[in-house]
Amino acid sequence: MPQITKENVLEILGKKILPGKSATINLNMAKLYTTTSVEVPVIIERSKNPGPVVLITAGIHGDELNGVEIVRQLISKEINKPKCGTTICIPVVNVFGFLNMAREFPDGRDLNRMFPGTKNGSLASRFAFQFVQEILPIADFCLDFHTGGASRFNVAQIRVKKGDKHSIELANIFKAPFTIVSTTITKSYRETCSKMGIPILLFEGGKSQDSNKEIAKQGVEGTMRILDHLNMLKSKFELPDAHAEPILIENTTWMRAKYSGLLHLKIPCGKFVEKGEYIGTITDPYGKFRHKIKSRNQGYIINVNESPIVYQGDAIFHISTASKVIDE
Repeated sequence: MPQITKENVLEILGKKILPGKSATINLNMAKLYTTTSVEVPVIIERSKNPGPVVLITAGIHGDELNGVEIVRQLISKEINKPKCGTTICIPVVNVFGFLNMAREFPDGRDLNRMFPGTKNGSLASRFAFQFVQEILPIADFCLDFHTGGASRFNVAQIRVKKGDKHSIELANIFKAPFTIVSTTITKSYRETCSKMGIPILLFEGGKSQDSNKEIAKQGVEGTMRILDHLNMLKSKFELPDAHAEPILIENTTWMRAKYSGLLHLKIPCGKFVEKGEYIGTITDPYGKFRHKIKSRNQGYIINVNESPIVYQGDAIFHISTASKVIDE
């Protein structure tokens, strides 16, 4: 079990890291078929001054590159070097998936449905167990970065559980454009953190197998605001200004394709649309058919399906049905 001793020494993954020191420790995940070890780099930065431990993760789904880029920038720009306390950055949690550009582990399981894991279960379950036992307990606060799955593009957002006032307050400090109220998924990383009493913000932005500069910017700047709130951001960094207060979205609905065909989007993700507004078109490949998609209700478009081809029934737009600006 990881710990910080009375002498302010961090003991984690069999190593001891003194105050003011940096370390990269490889968490042994498993082996390839060739018996080559697959290791997850865990990047630790410690201040000489005591303070919180912030765990920053991305790549739980191996094909979600925007989160990886956010954590990479935090390290590259040395934002992760704290004024007090400790940061633990894991840019790619699911290295197997990252190597294969796949969401799942090699056993076909979604790591984010396997927490807190089991010692003798499947490969994904064993890794989740190792992570929860050997890294997670030391964290005072967690930031976890994700993107939309497949071709679905998420607007930059923080997800919080209904009625969780503390998370909403933290989301208002992070200041992503949107804060979405969503239920925690059974056996997810977020649910496990919640059960362990560790505050966590889950960031979603962009789509899988894609890197988006604006999404990365939102993630990096939000993290800087959180670190500043915890008194961990060094004074050499200028705190980025958010241009607007987050919009809290409490209820949403999906619009699905009425027909199969080629999808042509007419509005950007994040736009506020009116009921009946023209937001997309579905056509056939032969120039004989054209269906105009109109919004069923007024609201913000928080997710769009950017696949050029859709089937009847596919989710194509995720739109809010109740929203408000979060109060200071």
